[in-house]
Amino acid sequence: FGLGGDGGAGGATGLSGAFHIGGKGGVGGSAVLIGNGGNGGNGGNSGNAGKSGGAPGPSGAGGAGGLLLGENGLNGLM
Repeated sequence: FGLGGDGGAGGATGLSGAFHIGGKGGVGGSAVLIGNGGNGGNGGNSGNAGKSGGAPGPSGAGGAGGLLLGENGLNGLM
């Protein structure tokens, strides 16, 4: 049972000057057999006016392959 692929990159940072939610992380890669990798982290939220947006979130760890209903195993079958 292969391990899941690495998660996608984190989303874009929020815009500076006003509060904005960071972008959504990318979808994790396909597993070798069953189980997908975790999704990438969300981008950081922006700070108060005049401050730059937060850093992108880290990539999600790959989910371990399960038998059928293990971690992320069901998603690997779809």
